[in-house]
Amino acid sequence: MANNSWDTMDVHLLRVLHAVLAECSVTKAALRLNQSQPAVSTALRRLRDITGDQLLVRSRNGMTPTERGAALLEPVKLALAQIEAIAVRQVRFDPAKSRRVFNIATPDYLNAVVLGEIVARLRKMAPHSQVVFHSLGPDSDFTQALESGELDVVIGNWPQPPELLRMTPLFEDDLVCVMRKDHPFAQRPLTTERYLEAEHLAPTPYSVGRRGVIDMHLARERIKRNVVAYVPYFGLVPYLLLQTDMIFTGPRVFAEHFAKLMPLAVTEVPIDFPKMAFYLLWHDRTHLADECRWFREQIVSVARKPQERVLNAAA
Repeated sequence: MANNSWDTMDVHLLRVLHAVLAECSVTKAALRLNQSQPAVSTALRRLRDITGDQLLVRSRNGMTPTERGAALLEPVKLALAQIEAIAVRQVRFDPAKSRRVFNIATPDYLNAVVLGEIVARLRKMAPHSQVVFHSLGPDSDFTQALESGELDVVIGNWPQPPELLRMTPLFEDDLVCVMRKDHPFAQRPLTTERYLEAEHLAPTPYSVGRRGVIDMHLARERIKRNVVAYVPYFGLVPYLLLQTDMIFTGPRVFAEHFAKLMPLAVTEVPIDFPKMAFYLLWHDRTHLADECRWFREQIVSVARKPQERVLNAAA
């Protein structure tokens, strides 16, 4: 260790240390911290003096942590979490005065009315705050985003949610079939045979290798439907159905919402699929934070309303 000692370490330096070790890049760390690159470089030099180690060294792919640097990443992350917990307890969270930006990732097949009610509730109770909705794509690492603080919560419905995250149930929804109103299957009962032979439109998986409720159930029953097209956005589904003979199996709230707005028919599925269970996910890092706990409470309050009320609101 050089001239300085650990006594000179402050919260700012801890944040810089965590950012540069996590990003393995001074430039990316500066963007993450919303600071200039020279400021982060200066802090890194101080950290090297304090620790007596280079912390990051050049490699073929850019920068890589030294053994000492890699060993410090987890302790620094825990230290910052403890400091954050202390700071949160010192100032009582007041929604009416909060200017916090809340980040939530959610599937796009949630009824727009549900999301609209969440925003309306926040605008009423925390008028100076902002809410940002993020999409979930095949490359989304939402677990890492929750751990890093990029996301506050995720709404999901995967059959097997990640075990490392905290979870609370929101609501369940039936699966139904939706098709254009003049579809041949809309005029007569949909049998299992007709269902399996029909041309199906299916959602692109939100996560690589992660099956949904429908595909998992069909695989267990050793039967297969005839999927002819995949779509990445549920908002496109109604328009594709209107122009083709495809049918779509999805949440009742989603299907009945669009059936009220467009010439679509909703029919019962002839296969006994389990209900889609929606839940809220978050990481331990935000579990005790008053503002994050308040945000989760607002989502739960809206999402657990009887779904009939949500549908009536869309009418």
